[in-house]
Amino acid sequence: MIAALFFYLFAGICVASAVMVIAARNPVHSVLYLILTFVNAAGLFVMMGAEFLAMILIVVYVGAVAVLFLFVVMMLDVDFSELKQGALQYLPIGLLIGGMFLAELLLVVGAWAFGPGVPQAITSPIPTTIPNTEAIGLVLYTRYVYFFQAAGMILLVAMVGAIVLTLHHRERVRRQNIAVQVARNPAASIEVVKVRSGQGLGGNA
Repeated sequence: MIAALFFYLFAGICVASAVMVIAARNPVHSVLYLILTFVNAAGLFVMMGAEFLAMILIVVYVGAVAVLFLFVVMMLDVDFSELKQGALQYLPIGLLIGGMFLAELLLVVGAWAFGPGVPQAITSPIPTTIPNTEAIGLVLYTRYVYFFQAAGMILLVAMVGAIVLTLHHRERVRRQNIAVQVARNPAASIEVVKVRSGQGLGGNA
């Protein structure tokens, strides 16, 4: 009874906060709701017996990724209204692509069939001789290694896309040019002036 109560509590807050990540207008509030989603998902992992995944979710995603998103959003001061100005002209293409993906998902889900041994494999407990971390590593880096690499590539593309969308060159800001610094020579950098004793640089002493 208590386990079911905590499950519905964590699951309800997780779903509600995930919806608020999308519905919130302030990007800072969206990141805070994302952190709340991660925390409740970690609680669900603990209830499932996957303590390692729960700690990774808290340490890596909440402690590093989500907090980094929060600082980036607060420091860059991104004008989201300016980014959304040209979104309406791409709305028909976005709806078309979204409809295609939705149709593909419906076809895949409609034709999906579980194997006869899948429910037993999912519900079977982890052997006590294998630690939780070792069991996850054996499954993740052997059977699903290609999916793991594909997920890494998707995250890399998303990171590059976020940098491209938020990178704006401000005017009247002095920037470092490595090529110009490397090409400097003593003739262009140093001016040798012969100063007579007692006269100074102005010559009016």
